[in-house]
Amino acid sequence: MTGTISRQDLAAVIARDIPEGAVVNLGIGAPTLVANFLDPDLEVILHTENGLLGMGPEPDADHIDPDLINAGKIPVTEVPGAAYFHQADSFGMMRGGHLDICVLGAFQVSATGDLANWSTGSPGAIPAVGGAMDLAIGAKQVFVMTDLLARDGSPKVVASCTFPLTGVACVDRVYTDHAVFDVTPDGLAVRQTFGGSTVDELRALTGLPLFDHSSESPQKGDLR
Repeated sequence: MTGTISRQDLAAVIARDIPEGAVVNLGIGAPTLVANFLDPDLEVILHTENGLLGMGPEPDADHIDPDLINAGKIPVTEVPGAAYFHQADSFGMMRGGHLDICVLGAFQVSATGDLANWSTGSPGAIPAVGGAMDLAIGAKQVFVMTDLLARDGSPKVVASCTFPLTGVACVDRVYTDHAVFDVTPDGLAVRQTFGGSTVDELRALTGLPLFDHSSESPQKGDLR
C-alpha cells in the first residue's frame, strides 16, 4: 500500500539535493519550506524575484520584519552579504540564465516535463501569473514540489497536461509526497520512493509506464 511523507520532510529531501554554491529561487508556497532545511555549513544563495539575493530561512515570531518578505509576501530573513535590487534586475537574472535551480509548485507536470502551475482554467478561478514562466525557461534546472494526487484523487503527474502551460519540456525533477521522479528523454524514472510505495503502485496511481531508475531500462516510446 502506498504511503506519503509530509511537506516538511519533502522539503528536507529537496534541500539535500541542492549543491554547494548553487543560486536558487524557491518560488512561492510550499517550495519556500526548502529554505528551512538547507545545511547552514553550505553556501547556497537564495534569490527571490521581488529583489533579494541572499534570502535566509523563515524568522521566528519574535524576529519578523514586515518589510523583509519574499515574492509570496511571507516574512523571511537575510544572510550576511545579502543584496537588494530593482525588480527589473531580478527578472533579468531569471531570464538571463543566472539561476542554477528553481523549485516551483504545480497543478500538473507531464511525463515529458511540461509544467502547468498558473491556472486550471476553471470558471471563476483567479490565475496566478507571476515569475514562474520566467523561472521555468530561465533556470538551468527546474525542480517541482507537489502532491502526487489532487484532492479528487486524480494524478498531478500525467501523460499530457490539460491545464494551461507555464513552460514546455522545462522540468528536470518532480518531488512528490509519494516519490521523486526524474524527467528523462525516455520517460519518467522513479528516483526515490517514500512510505513504502512501490513502482508498480505508482504506475497504478498515475497510469504511466514509469521505470525504476536503479534497476530497469526505460521503455522507449511508451510516453511519446
